[in-house]
Amino acid sequence: MESSMDDARGDEAERHKAKMAKRKAVQDAEVAAKPIESKGLLIVHTGPGKGKSTAAFGLALRALGRGWRVGIVQFIKGAWSTGERLGFERFGDLIAWHTMGEGFTWETQDRTRDVAAAAAAWAKAQALMADPAIRLIVLDELNIALRYDYLPLDEIVAALAARRADLHIVVTGRNAKPELIAAADLVTEMTLVKHHFAAGVRAQEGIEF
Repeated sequence: MESSMDDARGDEAERHKAKMAKRKAVQDAEVAAKPIESKGLLIVHTGPGKGKSTAAFGLALRALGRGWRVGIVQFIKGAWSTGERLGFERFGDLIAWHTMGEGFTWETQDRTRDVAAAAAAWAKAQALMADPAIRLIVLDELNIALRYDYLPLDEIVAALAARRADLHIVVTGRNAKPELIAAADLVTEMTLVKHHFAAGVRAQEGIEF
């Protein structure tokens, strides 16, 4: 009885090995068929779900781990202390962090100030894009500024599309414009399934900020 069970396990292991070998061959062939080894990507994180900025900061952390210099421009969030900023500041000169917003639109209640802040943030973003030492830039909540027409959409999309060949740019924020999505290389939509805020839980230090 024990011998037959051992045989069955051995057969199952061989079938699994053969199945994985076939899958590996397919994966290897697919990778080999891709002609482009590296390319500066335009990445968009959008959608109503939580995690757009968090995912972008995770990518920035990966880049920093590889020794890249990273730039982050926050278009909307005000200059309040966040865990991610405190953490990234420990990387010293590898990180260029600029919080340019004055808070969410319902906080300022002043469109002129919001437009001016967005313009200043975009000017900072352009300066980072022109710096050849920067390998990755996160434009946090740029989608919000574009949604409210604080910045000229065509000009922004054209500039992002014309980035240098080795520069990666990540744009975050819900309601990404179709023109930006069309220009992007990678678009991820965060889908809201369930959120603790709806159950009465406020934003928490270390989770939301």
